[in-house]
Amino acid sequence: MDATRVLLLHGSDSSLQAMLPLRMCRFRFHRVWVRALNWAIGEIGCPDQLDVLARPEADMRSFAAAIEAMPWEVIVLDNLVEAAPNAERLCAALAARGHAIRRSPLWSCPRLELPRSWDAYLTTLSSNRRQILRRKERSLFRDHAATLVDYGEDRLDEGWDHLLRLHEQRWDGAGGGAFRDPRNERLQRQFAGEMAKQKRLWLTTLDLDGQPAAAWYGFTSDDTVYFYQSGRAWRWKRESVGLVLMGLMIQRAIQQGYRTFDFLRGDDRYKHHWTPARRKTSETVIFRSGWRRLWLRALDAVSALRQGVPRDA
Repeated sequence: MDATRVLLLHGSDSSLQAMLPLRMCRFRFHRVWVRALNWAIGEIGCPDQLDVLARPEADMRSFAAAIEAMPWEVIVLDNLVEAAPNAERLCAALAARGHAIRRSPLWSCPRLELPRSWDAYLTTLSSNRRQILRRKERSLFRDHAATLVDYGEDRLDEGWDHLLRLHEQRWDGAGGGAFRDPRNERLQRQFAGEMAKQKRLWLTTLDLDGQPAAAWYGFTSDDTVYFYQSGRAWRWKRESVGLVLMGLMIQRAIQQGYRTFDFLRGDDRYKHHWTPARRKTSETVIFRSGWRRLWLRALDAVSALRQGVPRDA
């Protein structure tokens, strides 16, 4: 049965040094059921760019000893941010105790380093792409009463309803959508509320003639704007309202002095139209020491060869 535990590491002064929420579960590892530890969140909310929460001075050796005392055969830490310094320190501590570590690349995360102006950004695009962006935006604002509407804490419910409705229309008939799982929707709504309280929420609609035609949802952290989800009304597909709104949000990020625009994980084609640069998330698997480790590692290596997936042992 699945169970969740949160490991807490305290310093000599009782201050919190590190925290690791884990789920103990039966996990299907290359068609073999094993006892595993994984992130407590799992895939709810489509997480990426994760790392172990820890202060630089946290003693990962103590953390490793506590993890070793738990019942597991493999630990799967997926969707790790590039480099993931705290996860690397934890893996080193576990390796010192005789456990084996395997790393492999996972998701692409398109990422745009923002220039000082929108015009400077446009020069990085092909001439055809520049013409399309300018023409689509100019046409919308010429032919319709086009307005950007931002939704903060006082209008969050209203804006959230627009996002869900337009996102559902975007995926209508395609069998997808980030909010089809009620757990995802509840998690994101709660997160959006917290971001709104901190004035870090970007929830915006592009209204045409008084009605929301497209919606954009993301948040900010330090010098970065993160894009999470969007949606658009089917009737405005030909006008490329989603394209125009994305461009306007990038313009806003540049104007407000942000340095990076992160599209988060996924190789969606439209993301590559905005930037060719990307980071990679990774997966780290820790195999418990013992004879069964040898068998599981061999199974893992055979699977990698069949799939052509690079491994970093």
